[in-house]
Amino acid sequence: MNKKLKKIIIATGGTGGHVIPAYSLAKHFIDKNIHVQIISDKRGLRYLKAYNNLKVVEIDSSTIFKKNIFKSLISILIIFYSILRSFIFLLNNRPNLVFGMGGYSSFPVCLAAKILRVPFIIYENNLIIGKANKYLLPLADKIFVSNKEVEGISEKYSKKVFEIGNIIRKEILNFQINYDFIQREESLKILILGGSQAAKIFAEKLTAIFEECHEARISLKIYQQCLPEQNKFLTSFYENLNIDYEIFNFTDNILNYFKKINLAITRSGSSMLAELINAKVPFIAVPLPSSADDHQLKNATYYYKNGYSYLIEEKDLNFKLFQLINKISKDPSLLSQMISKQREYSDKSVYKNIDKHINKMLHNEEY
Repeated sequence: MNKKLKKIIIATGGTGGHVIPAYSLAKHFIDKNIHVQIISDKRGLRYLKAYNNLKVVEIDSSTIFKKNIFKSLISILIIFYSILRSFIFLLNNRPNLVFGMGGYSSFPVCLAAKILRVPFIIYENNLIIGKANKYLLPLADKIFVSNKEVEGISEKYSKKVFEIGNIIRKEILNFQINYDFIQREESLKILILGGSQAAKIFAEKLTAIFEECHEARISLKIYQQCLPEQNKFLTSFYENLNIDYEIFNFTDNILNYFKKINLAITRSGSSMLAELINAKVPFIAVPLPSSADDHQLKNATYYYKNGYSYLIEEKDLNFKLFQLINKISKDPSLLSQMISKQREYSDKSVYKNIDKHINKMLHNEEY
């Protein structure tokens, strides 16, 4: 095996929870003068198209977990075609390492790497291992996890598993919320985050709760991420109630909003929760009820049990969220207490951990 990492391929796709860490990892390697290419599906390209410093190749895949047998057969054909394309791409580019970021989009690339005897690492940032990573477990050289409490990994693979932390952008790892700002603010400045599904549900459900807050004379400013087609409705709602607001669609510079707020309401994807806790932003986690293997609830429960956040399930929003906002508005020290707990947590060593483990792999050292 080569002594020096010269070329790496990162396989990702699907949701931002897989794609944003892939971008962060790619940037880390590029900064070290390592040639990096990303393979992604169409969904992942929506997030990556803003980064024109990356070399991105589109290879679409599919999942075989379909209720319709005919659709399952079509998916199997798509997967075989994706494996063939991945095989040809790796053969032509000859990387000395492949990094699979989870999700079914990474499966064909990692399988092709195994066939070609290219070492590959898989990364799991949720607290229960995803289906694609579970199938790749026996084949992977190493398994990087964000947290040692991850569920679903058999004991027989324990020697492959290494806790590295959450792969997030370095700007966020180095960011600190203004602690004095949290303490002196009289109004709640709330950031509402989530993907397309969260934007739809939050726009429908949170507006009624904010109307209740308005009637209770709770001072609010709302920064809300929404779908473009929701702009008109939300603008009308906040202006009619005279609630201070700012609405926005997708942004790749979330730090601009972290600087303005003292509380966030968010879905419980692992990447977003990691960004919030590392930036020391108090937040209320609302897990997506339909997430695979209920992984968002597992993520949120871990943060809640450690005092890093609040947790409200979507079914309880209508009667629990107003009570919680009202409680915080009357006792802002609750946010300061949460920040104090969050300060016990940090992923600042994640890239150092990655470099250390990869260096050992390249030199065939025993762990």
